[in-house]
Amino acid sequence: MKYSTLVGAMLLLALLVTACAPATTAVPTETMAPTEPAMTETAVATESPAATEPPLATESPTAGVPVTGEATVTVGEVGTFGPALVDAEGRTLYLFTNDIQNSGTSACTADCLAAWPPLLSQGAPVAGTGADATLLSTITRDDGTIQVTYNGWPLYYYADDTAPGDAMGQGMNSVWFLVSPTGTAIQ
Repeated sequence: MKYSTLVGAMLLLALLVTACAPATTAVPTETMAPTEPAMTETAVATESPAATEPPLATESPTAGVPVTGEATVTVGEVGTFGPALVDAEGRTLYLFTNDIQNSGTSACTADCLAAWPPLLSQGAPVAGTGADATLLSTITRDDGTIQVTYNGWPLYYYADDTAPGDAMGQGMNSVWFLVSPTGTAIQ
């Protein structure tokens, strides 16, 4: 009886080792081109690449700000100014009064973009909490990137705002302002 228990335990151990071993997938040699070397097994990754690698992003030639999908515009408390538009991470958004509302263009180009990167999107922007989806739209910049607009105003970040809720660009040069939930400049 002891012998059969030992054999059973060994078979169970062998089964567990086999079940826990890394998976492999056999590749039939007849499906390969004749010039390729024959390969009988291909290892399958057991770890998700997303866990070890940063997400891929398309870098905007305009601003150097990664664009990874649809931009989300929401309303957040910004400093002592109260509710204003922010992005999904809580970064403050601004409008530029030198832009012409509803013109479909941006007056911030060239050197301006270093301090005031546009809010870019791949696809239609999304209205988050407190934002009015009917006021969201986009324009196509001269370089082909898609900039988010709100109530006809192109939206921008200020480069010196480093944390959610920062508003260091508010009132800058009397032309850069936070954006209210109704889409007007907070002055």
